[in-house]
Amino acid sequence: MSSAAASEAQAPIPVTVVGGYLGAGKTTLVNALLRQANGLRLAVLVNDFGALPIDADLIEAQEGNVVSIAGGCVCCSYGSDLIAALMQLATMSPRVDHVLIETSGVALPGQVASALTLLSGFALDAVVTLVDAGNVRAQAADAYLADTITRQLADAHLVILNKCDLVDPGTRAELEAWIGTQAPQAGLVTARHGAVPLAIVLGRGLAHHMAPHGHGHIHTHGGDYVSQVLDVREVRDVAALAAVLQTPALGLLRAKGIVRGPDGAAYVVQLAGRYTSITPARAGQMPKGLVIIGLAGRADLATAERAVRGI
Repeated sequence: MSSAAASEAQAPIPVTVVGGYLGAGKTTLVNALLRQANGLRLAVLVNDFGALPIDADLIEAQEGNVVSIAGGCVCCSYGSDLIAALMQLATMSPRVDHVLIETSGVALPGQVASALTLLSGFALDAVVTLVDAGNVRAQAADAYLADTITRQLADAHLVILNKCDLVDPGTRAELEAWIGTQAPQAGLVTARHGAVPLAIVLGRGLAHHMAPHGHGHIHTHGGDYVSQVLDVREVRDVAALAAVLQTPALGLLRAKGIVRGPDGAAYVVQLAGRYTSITPARAGQMPKGLVIIGLAGRADLATAERAVRGI
């Protein structure tokens, strides 16, 4: 095995925990992500198969507590033993690329994420919390539900304000401001029917799977998102690139790419919500440009491109 292949085999499998109260749209989001997998081998862990959460047209076969899904993805129930289910996933061949854990509606996703610290071979990618735009404020004001709702939000790295088609623009703006007070550390995106681009929800390891659609061309995702692939492979200042991506006026929700710095080394540069990161590329990963994503009508991709090319 080459050193590059060995490094890839030993890399932890990224895990995204999907939380949110009953009816927020977690299962709808998971099915939407499975439809966008495009060769990425996703494994979905659910608490209970009582009501099968995977859309019927995606299912290829079911054996015991494992469902085979189109495109090489799988879904497993973990019941009360999440660790055992993760250990089972670790033995699968071919290896899964990313794990989605869909929690129960009353679970605290931060506690589920903390279980990952008990296992080697897995790494938390993010906690994603969905909220129902039509009901979340009432739920947060309910004496019996308030603690669960606020703690689910407090655990989040990314909040998806779902079912935005059910509220008027003024209410939506108020909800966005309120979520900012409940989850100040988290990124925030809005959605209808859980329709969010996979690249916004999942992070680590996606650069290899994000196929450019042609340099400089802007694409829409369900009318709500726009993205652009920038053919930027070398920069004079990697830290400056990360800082530019974080500029609020650009309105970017997500960015990821591999670029070469002035020292000749390749770096993975990411923006996720309000945070940026710079990590050395793994052996064999080559500079391949930068993907930027934002909300249609808010993101200024043209200005972002000019700013990035000036670095």
